[in-house]
Parts: sequence; C-alpha cells; structure tokens
Amino acid sequence: MASFVESFWGERNNGFDVLYHNMKHGHLSTKDLADFIRERAAIEEAYSRSMTKLAKSASNYTQLGTFAPVWDVFKISTEKVASCHLELVRKLQELIKEVQKYGDEQIKAHKKTKEEVSGTLEAVQNIQSIIQALQKSKENYNTKCVEQERLKKEGATQREIDKASIKSKKATDTYKLYVEKYAAAKSDFEKKMTETAQKFQDIEEMHLLHMKEIVESLSNTVKEIHLQIGQVHEEFINNMANTTAESLIQKFAESKGTGKERPGNVQMQIQLTFLTLMTKGTVLNQKQARISFFLLQKYWGRIVGGRGVWG
Repeated sequence: MASFVESFWGERNNGFDVLYHNMKHGHLSTKDLADFIRERAAIEEAYSRSMTKLAKSASNYTQLGTFAPVWDVFKISTEKVASCHLELVRKLQELIKEVQKYGDEQIKAHKKTKEEVSGTLEAVQNIQSIIQALQKSKENYNTKCVEQERLKKEGATQREIDKASIKSKKATDTYKLYVEKYAAAKSDFEKKMTETAQKFQDIEEMHLLHMKEIVESLSNTVKEIHLQIGQVHEEFINNMANTTAESLIQKFAESKGTGKERPGNVQMQIQLTFLTLMTKGTVLNQKQARISFFLLQKYWGRIVGGRGVWG
C-alpha cells in the first residue's frame, strides 16, 4: 500500500503543503456530504408530501359503483408509502446532525494538528530557503573559479590574479557553509517530515473510515426504508388479489342493496255487496239495491261468458 512517508518528497519539497491542504479538504468533503444528505432528505420530504396529497385525492374520486372500494386500497397503500418516505426524512436528518458534529470535531482536530506540525513547516521553509541560497552560492563559486583560471591562462598581472583568488576563496567558503547548512537542514527536515507525513496519513485514514461509516449508515437507512416500501407494495398486491370481481359485487350488494323481498301475487277482490247484505237480512234502499244488483250481474256475467243471469 502506498504511504505518505514515501510519496511526498520531491525536488521542491512541496509534500508538506500538499498533505496539509489535503487534511483541510477533508473538512470540505464532510460539509459536502452533509449537503448531499440534506438535499436527499429534501427530495424525500417533497415526495412524501406529494404521496400524501395523492392519497387524499383518492378519497375525492367517485365512490359510486362497484369499483369504489378499490380506492380505499389505493388510499391506504399510498399513505403507507408516504409515511415510509417521511420516516426516511427523519432518519436522514439525524444522520445530518452526526455529520455536522463530526465536522465540528474535525475543525478542532485540524487546529490542534496545525500547531503540532508548525515545526515541520518551519523546517520546510528553512530547507527551501537554504536550497535557494546554496544554488546562488554554487553559481557564484563556479563563476569565481572560472574567472581565476581565465586570468591565469591569459597571463594577467599577479595583483589581478590575487584579487580573483581572494574572491574565489570567499565564494568557496560561502558555498561550503551552505553545503553544511543544507546537510543540517536536510536532516532536520527529513526527520520532521517523516513524522508529519505519518501523522497526516493517520488523520486521513481515520477520516476516510469515519466517512465510510457515514455512507454505509446512509446506505443501510435507505435500504431499510425501501424494504418497508417493498412490504407495502406486497401488501397492496395481496389486497388487490383478494379484491375479486365477486367480492366487489358482494360489497356493493350488501351496502347498496334495496332488499330481497320480491313483489307478491295480487288477486282481484270483489265485494259482493248485494248478496252479503241480503244474507244478513239488511234492507236496502232503492239506490243501494240498483248498485248492488248491477255489480252482481256484471261479476256473474264474466263467469258464464258474458251473459247476464237475468237477461
């Protein structure tokens, strides 16, 4: 496995700067993850509201006819789906709080780390400064040596040669001094950079593990809710399987039925007024007698084929 200790050196010694800013970027990643979960929660909340609205609309559809009970199945199922998504919103909001808490802890940890690695930053700045001075002293040393040799070859005066020799010696001493300074700075830099690189890697490993746990928690939360939604859909399928045409007709008949008694048979009932009254010995007046006689003759005529009994 690649390690920070082995991978962040280089000619310009910029490894410390890269690792330090990478640590700072870890907090940005935490903030971005919180924003992502927050956006997901907002989407789930909006979806839950839409499903709740849809469930209410099912109550407004026509409740007439044999299909009416099916809307209750739709309504209950849709309400349960809305409830599942609302539960996901609640759990995501709890997860956001955990991420924010971790982000706050990161800020404190990074501040502490910055203080702890300040010595390494100084070592980096020191060696970078010495390298620049060393390069200049080397170039000056080479220039003075070349100048001294040129004067000797061209047969310059001894005074000119001695003067060049003094400058060459001074350049040599300066060059040697910076070589020694570089050796000391290099040793100090390597020691501190090795320790700091390992510290940065430890911080990064802990950060990645924590972030991975958060993502896994997010994944498991979504999975759990989706399983619940799957159960709701399975329940809906079973309810619809049990909602047969026969059962719908049965419910309609039970709730809207008007009764099971059919119309009875009706027979014509004739009041035999004349005979009845005569058998009772009742004396009729002239008008009553004519009416009773007429009714009796009409009834009897139907029986014998339309002929009157008396005529």
